[in-house]
Amino acid sequence: MAKILHVDLTQGKTWTESIPKEMEATFLGSRGINAKLLWDLVKPGTDPLGPENVLIFGAGKLSGTSTPSSGRTTITCKSPATNLYLKTNVGGHWGTELRYAGYDHLVVHGASAKPVYLYIDNARVEIRDASHLWGKDVRETTNILRQQLADEEIQVACIGQAGENLVKIAGIMCSLYNAAARGGAGAVMGSKKLKAIAVKGSGEIALAAPETYGKVAQECVDGLMADSGSGGLHAYGTSGSVLPVNELKAFAVNNFQRAYHGDMEKISGIALVEQGYLKRKVGCNGCIISCHRYSEMEHGRYAGSYSGGPELETVGAFGCGCGIYELAPILKANELCNLYGLDTISAGSVIQWAMECYERGVLTREQTGGLDLSWGNGEAVVELVTQIALRQGFGNVLAEGVRRAAEHVGQDSWKWAVEAKGLEQSRVDTRSAFAYALAFAVNPRGADHLHTETFAEFGLSPECKAIIKSITGDEKYANPYLTDKRAEIVRWHEDCYAVTDALGFCAFTTTALYGVTPDRMARLFAAATGIAMSEEDIMRAGRRIVTLEKAFNVREGATREDDRAPWRLMNETLPDRTDGEGIITQEKLDKMLDEYYSLHNWDLKTSWPKKETMHALGLDEVADQLAAMGKIPA
Repeated sequence: MAKILHVDLTQGKTWTESIPKEMEATFLGSRGINAKLLWDLVKPGTDPLGPENVLIFGAGKLSGTSTPSSGRTTITCKSPATNLYLKTNVGGHWGTELRYAGYDHLVVHGASAKPVYLYIDNARVEIRDASHLWGKDVRETTNILRQQLADEEIQVACIGQAGENLVKIAGIMCSLYNAAARGGAGAVMGSKKLKAIAVKGSGEIALAAPETYGKVAQECVDGLMADSGSGGLHAYGTSGSVLPVNELKAFAVNNFQRAYHGDMEKISGIALVEQGYLKRKVGCNGCIISCHRYSEMEHGRYAGSYSGGPELETVGAFGCGCGIYELAPILKANELCNLYGLDTISAGSVIQWAMECYERGVLTREQTGGLDLSWGNGEAVVELVTQIALRQGFGNVLAEGVRRAAEHVGQDSWKWAVEAKGLEQSRVDTRSAFAYALAFAVNPRGADHLHTETFAEFGLSPECKAIIKSITGDEKYANPYLTDKRAEIVRWHEDCYAVTDALGFCAFTTTALYGVTPDRMARLFAAATGIAMSEEDIMRAGRRIVTLEKAFNVREGATREDDRAPWRLMNETLPDRTDGEGIITQEKLDKMLDEYYSLHNWDLKTSWPKKETMHALGLDEVADQLAAMGKIPA
């Protein structure tokens, strides 16, 4: 049976718990079971940085098997950035190693009085002193542990100085360059004085029907290799999408003041190759695409810098978002984020917000500690990344995230603080992509794409158009400028994404490339676990996970008013949209929200799931708790 490893840092004890088959059938694994554990273990009103918050690691249910690109891990907790639900997902090899050690989930309770790290070697689990690691960056921490444990292949999840300093945009780094970045999970780990988790395993993963499993896994391989987008993703990584998204007037420039720039080719994935920075292509466990990049700078003012990446979002956050159209400062800022353990999206977002404050005269050079925050100043961007991670100078203000930074600075700066629910928006300008706009608004963790990736709405490939046709009945809805059928598009993608995370697949296999279909995921799950599962069953499980995550936020006090877009995007027309339609009006958003809530059978006024809806999904205990709190009718 699958196991949960529990570690109580306050008490200094560990124990294991078996996962019943009924729980797997209901919540699948990883993200789904994580969400159920979070609901059960975290009380309403818990301080995200207090010992009562838990930090849950869930390896994908299929991680460590022959299925392509299925090695991802979900990390779940209450977010210090939003005070709401947080799931953040990471690739690499750490989660697979956890499964080889015999565990599907790790739940960290309490907080240590001094820095510690966890050492997991199959059944051997130890809480060890980490005083010698505290203050070290991610690269140093990983290398020291591998040397100390005499194992260069041991998998390490750790925080850098940003997590130690409780920076609310700190992430957790796995396998050096893979980031569980969004929402401040690194700060939660830092609040527990947990520096790292080193894992090694030598076990095997048993499959209920290995022959059937192998056949379906090969179908997934064939489907991914046949997808028209796989070649470009391999060749140029995610930043290969810089130019097409720019042409769609949907790639944020200068803190979302624009969504297009004529110099975008200078910072694209193609430029990374042509300018000689890309040294190799890297894949996560079991990946056949290898979209990750590994880059080095051999010349110039940042010579000697090297790191994984940069990804599309990082290019947007530190590049065009800050008015920078050269790769060198972007690569350096990316390296520092990976070293310190910082979310590149949020770090770039707070910096570009500060740049706009500077442009408008809301911030002076004296207030920034002498930094010239003019658009395009790459050196200032690089300096601010360090200041944020170390909470030095003006970086200490930005370390709280853009919502709190705007509250600190005041005036009208909240209007160009591009966030929702307290999370900085990722780089898609949703005034030109209305399925994304709806998905970002209802995302329980805040305004980003890694909960419901609706890439198909752009219609950039035959596969995208086919997915939209299967959802809506007509490929004409593969048009990001439409509001019609966005609710249907979002709900299908969020259900699919929940299953994707639960099984450990990369979202690029299911919602950007389409070789891993819901039908194939259902057959893989059944062959792996012996639990019968149809396509309809597994998508319903995805909807159950989404509804439980929504319920967590309802329990924390969230309402329909929290399902919104950033002020700028709802009040300022996008100048690059010549049709004059580049704005998310309240009327447009309300129309899409009403349709979305209706599809879910959630209350239109509050956005809360109805009692009968939760009962129909088997969430009886959740419904009863919300009813007892007065959140839904008893």
